[in-house]
Amino acid sequence: MHVTPDVVAEEHGWVRDRAAVVVPILNDTRSRLGDLFDTEVDAVDAETYRREVDVVFADGEVAVNVAGYARLLRELDVENDYPGFVVDEVLGRELAATIAGGQPLSLLAQATFHVADVHVDGDATAEGAGTAGADDLDAALAAGFQTRLPGWDWREGESPFAVDPDRTLSG
Repeated sequence: MHVTPDVVAEEHGWVRDRAAVVVPILNDTRSRLGDLFDTEVDAVDAETYRREVDVVFADGEVAVNVAGYARLLRELDVENDYPGFVVDEVLGRELAATIAGGQPLSLLAQATFHVADVHVDGDATAEGAGTAGADDLDAALAAGFQTRLPGWDWREGESPFAVDPDRTLSG
């Protein structure tokens, strides 16, 4: 695979156009996590997803990696699937983490990937169905974007752990 600016632009368009598939998975994942953690999480609409895809791809260093992971997963197939289970899981986790951003969101996205992945049927994906990486790609996009987008109460407002640089400690 050779990744060029044109390839990144193609992947941007492809990921952006996946809203009809990814957004329902994203919202289903948010609902499941909300139930698990006894909280309500705001749903995301297709336009919000598309705008955030644009934000992710506007950062060239992130865009080239997201494009590479997405293209690998779109093309990844392993005879009988199971022997390739590890590689598509690793790529999916890393794609979700890359989309989400730095710590702690990248770790949360990796964990969320597994929640989304077990509920995504590879046969339900519109494009890429039949490849080992198709369901992992959709789950990774859903996990990464659901993690970075607002809607979680704990992410609203300032963190109670932030240190005020003007505050002096005596000691």
